[in-house]
Amino acid sequence: MDRIFFGDNQFFGVNHMSEEKARQQLMRFQDINAIVEVLHAAYSAGVHGFMCTTHERMIEVTEIIRKEPKKWAGLRFYPGMPYAHKYANAVTELGPFEALKRFLPSDGVLDTVMRGGKALLKRDVEGMITLLVDAEMKAFEGLDTPIIFLQNVVTDLVLGLGYYDAFRVFADHVRKRYKAEPGFFTMNLPMLVPALGSVGVENPIVCANVNKIAFRMSGGIEAYREATARHPARVIAMSVLASGALPPREAIEWVTNEPYVESILFGASSRRNIENTVALIREADAARLAAA
Repeated sequence: MDRIFFGDNQFFGVNHMSEEKARQQLMRFQDINAIVEVLHAAYSAGVHGFMCTTHERMIEVTEIIRKEPKKWAGLRFYPGMPYAHKYANAVTELGPFEALKRFLPSDGVLDTVMRGGKALLKRDVEGMITLLVDAEMKAFEGLDTPIIFLQNVVTDLVLGLGYYDAFRVFADHVRKRYKAEPGFFTMNLPMLVPALGSVGVENPIVCANVNKIAFRMSGGIEAYREATARHPARVIAMSVLASGALPPREAIEWVTNEPYVESILFGASSRRNIENTVALIREADAARLAAA
């Protein structure tokens, strides 16, 4: 995996600590060129892993990047799906049939429709999961997508329902059809990692909040350590700054020393903040290796 990932929350006005900052970001990034400019700042800083939702704006970004492959050589997309609001909005605006056509993959349309119909009629969970993945991946055709993530809305719902086989279905489909690794966003890492292991998803890629003050860490720091000690996982730490509650240097020095953390996901709105964050991560990594 990449050591550092760049995320897209700031482009959609997501900030868990400040509504005013979120509003300002949402207004600024109404312009697609502003999004592309910030993304290229991260790319120029050496962060070539872009973790994103399948929001309509991100689909616009993929179209721009396809037109300039040399400028974006080596950029990897790590899509997280499904983006539920997108489906609801499309059905409202276009009607169910046009919405279906819009999101279906370009190949195997009949097969996809049949799988979806069967799933609805027989409550075939496997058919529904694979249909959703194929619909979402349409936007990333021709792009490098080494890991495909299940968004925490679905991950944690499945976790709560106890239907863990759904995780195996998702993982198998991603590996077989897209030659990619499955990943899972969650707000409950201590519960998820043993659940994944129980259905054969070993050493999973899990993206979860990890920060020094345990902000939005279900069960707390010790629960994360205990769970990953018993059930090894490749953890991507997000919200490492606890939405701005922690000073960057302090936050990054702490998270890079958590033994189960393999990668760090961060978002930023300016070139300066991107470069500073990347420099802090690399500095902390160098210090950790020197001390080892």
